[in-house]
Amino acid sequence: MNGSGSASSATGSSATSSTTGAGLQSTFLQLLITQMQNQDPTNPMDSSQMTSQLAQINTVTGISQLNTSLASLSTQLNAGQTSQAALLIGSSVLAPGNSVTVASGKASTFGVQLASAATDMQINVVNSSGKIVNTIDLGAQPAGTVPVSWTPVDSSGNPLPDGTYTITATGTVNGKAGTATTLTAGTVQSIVQGTGGAPSVVLSNGNTEPLTSVAAIL
Repeated sequence: MNGSGSASSATGSSATSSTTGAGLQSTFLQLLITQMQNQDPTNPMDSSQMTSQLAQINTVTGISQLNTSLASLSTQLNAGQTSQAALLIGSSVLAPGNSVTVASGKASTFGVQLASAATDMQINVVNSSGKIVNTIDLGAQPAGTVPVSWTPVDSSGNPLPDGTYTITATGTVNGKAGTATTLTAGTVQSIVQGTGGAPSVVLSNGNTEPLTSVAAIL
């Protein structure tokens, strides 16, 4: 636009104006009125430039309003998820973890989560000394969550002593050596607000996991 001298003075007075869409629109209209009042009659403003700039300001305003709406929608969605997650309190679930408890000849439930189908999958059970005491062969498994029920014995079939063991999952995925996410069982004790306001579950095994990480309800 022409009349830059007048526009500069108007800019100085609006330097502290809001940078929101509405604030920018108000500032622009002030500049436009000032320029129209002080334009050179022999060289008036280009109407096409004015129309283009008005369209740009309307776009900024629209984006600002859209961001506000999305933020409100996100808050409502998180609140709804938290209410639904509260229904899980007291339930046993499978979530990412690598600890398995053996007590009185029984092992806590565990499993694996596969992003892709595996032609062969094994779970190594490691004791507190770092020794592999057994390898559970799951064979071919499809993509998804695979719960595992296992009688806690060593590789020779002898019962394992009570205690906490670590599990790791390895196998052949897409024709190459790969790993899988191990899952362990825990009882949902409470629901807390996680990253970005999304709900997380606090489990009896000491882990806190995002609600979206819960792979199965047992």
